[in-house]
Amino acid sequence: MTEKRPRWAPVRHFAERSVLGLAAVTAIGLAFGTLLLLVRFHWQPLLGLDRSVADGLNSWASGSDTIVAVLTQISSFGGRGVMIPLVALLVTVLLIRRLPRPALYLTVTGLGALILDPSLKALIGRLRPVVEVPVASAPGNSFPSGHALGSMVVYGMIVLVFLPAMRRRWRPWFIGLAALIVAAVGFTRIALGVHFLSDVLGGWLLGVAWISVTAYAFRIWRREAGRPVPALTDGLEPEAAPDLLPAPAEEAVLPHPWAKAAEILVGWVFVFGLLYLFGYSVNRWEPSFDDGVPRWLQTFRTPSLDDLSWMASKAGDTHAILIISLIFCPLALALWRQWRPVLFLALAMMGELTLFLCAAAAVGRERPSVEQLDGTMPTSSFPSGHIAATMCLWAAIAIIVMARVRQPWRWIFPALAVIMPVIVALSRMYRGMHHPTDVLGAALLTAGWLTVLYFTVRPNAHAETASEAAAEAEQVTRRPVTVG
Repeated sequence: MTEKRPRWAPVRHFAERSVLGLAAVTAIGLAFGTLLLLVRFHWQPLLGLDRSVADGLNSWASGSDTIVAVLTQISSFGGRGVMIPLVALLVTVLLIRRLPRPALYLTVTGLGALILDPSLKALIGRLRPVVEVPVASAPGNSFPSGHALGSMVVYGMIVLVFLPAMRRRWRPWFIGLAALIVAAVGFTRIALGVHFLSDVLGGWLLGVAWISVTAYAFRIWRREAGRPVPALTDGLEPEAAPDLLPAPAEEAVLPHPWAKAAEILVGWVFVFGLLYLFGYSVNRWEPSFDDGVPRWLQTFRTPSLDDLSWMASKAGDTHAILIISLIFCPLALALWRQWRPVLFLALAMMGELTLFLCAAAAVGRERPSVEQLDGTMPTSSFPSGHIAATMCLWAAIAIIVMARVRQPWRWIFPALAVIMPVIVALSRMYRGMHHPTDVLGAALLTAGWLTVLYFTVRPNAHAETASEAAAEAEQVTRRPVTVG
């Protein structure tokens, strides 16, 4: 009898969890169905509550442009422009780490949410709120809130997939952070006057119901594949924890971090001194060719070239640089399983920004004396922030990739480290925003700052290819644990 208990215990636990899970999903589904009927048949107490909350929050939010800007920014974390790229990036990371099952779960669950939102909105056909002082607008119908539904599904399924990578004491904080984002997104949709309270509640209930159904289906899939079905508090696939860990084989990211921080700070001061000295010199003596080059480029201006230069200039602005960094860092971490190259790139961009802002404020150089197509800028001309950011970004990426990729296509990245800054530099001078010496200042900033980081952070220490890093991580996770 004692030998049969272990055999039947998993079956009993699975049955208990299945019944409880089914009951929970049913309860959530009934709650959403009830709310849907109340909205569809215009139940007056609910309509009165919706109107009261919408008017109260609108009067609060419309009194300050700053509040509206903050609410709009928070709301974007529940929009498709953020969530679709986020899910696509995480699916790519999971596929790189050879975890197709969680990747498929994210894909199917996310696509289901994309289908549910417009379908139910068309079915219900509820109009959006009409508030006294409109501060935002949104297309389509109102019930349920797509932002509330999408954020609940996306951040909920991220928790379920990546929970095994968290230490147990950090899991409540991880879940709490996801819940805070979902709650904040829902609040902003009401405060901005584009949804009623019941729209947001409906989105949350539908989102919970959908991820519950897909999680339940995933657990049935595991059971049919002969795998144990763990408690939901352990995540969907606990055995994937070693591959979900960012850098399982890495020890200290930086030895003696306080000493390294001091070295980096000293290097920053030294680079700033060089920038200020060079900027002060060109600002005082003003080389004759500095205005000549933008004036010469101005003679080639046409509407088509103006548009082309605008697009080229955008390749070096803050948004483009941030997007590329946010894409590259998770992919680099997934491939090479080291924090050090990610830290190198992050410090490169943070240092570039602070050096540019401080040098621009200290030098205070005027823009070229030509028509400036981008209008008045808040910073001075020296050094060029667009060009410095482009140089730092692509040069740092090239340094990281060249040490870790053996295939011939790796030479694309050094080429981009040259081509992209040239394109951005020509566009900025063509648009009358910078002198040639501003470009030289950006090159000095990049060369000095990346040199400092290269010899302090050492991004290529213990550099390995993706396959070598995966093999080392597997060896680490398979080491026997000795109990003392």
